[in-house]
Amino acid sequence: MRAKIVYFALAAVLVVYFVLVGSRGVMLIQQGTVVTVAFGLAVLVLPFIGAWFLYQTTKFARDANRLARELEAEGGYKRQVDELARIPGGRIDRDSADEVFARRRAEAERAPDDWRSWFRLAVAYHDARDTPRARKAMQRAIALRDGRPVRA
Repeated sequence: MRAKIVYFALAAVLVVYFVLVGSRGVMLIQQGTVVTVAFGLAVLVLPFIGAWFLYQTTKFARDANRLARELEAEGGYKRQVDELARIPGGRIDRDSADEVFARRRAEAERAPDDWRSWFRLAVAYHDARDTPRARKAMQRAIALRDGRPVRA
């Protein structure tokens, strides 16, 4: 729940920022000189890019949560902290991570068209703080679940 509150607070701050930047772009355009109009148009592009990014991020999180709920309803996913053993300082034990990744990767290789195996692999990557791989695996799971073509 804390993560959702932080996400929505940051999203609200971004929306306010987009409005402020957009208003500055309009003010620059209203100045009427060639340079200020060019800068104003360039500044107006930024809120649109930011809004698109915010939309895509929100959609990704919503889709990933939908898959988690569906898998949990099937009994194939329990919301747990993670499967990785930790050393006394709290860091992930590398041997444990290698074992979990090997198991999850083998599971995904055995069933490359099963979104469930890709979801579990994404969770394993996320638990190990490997965000780029977690995101790619989750994108693949979402695409497989929704019946969309999977990008390599």
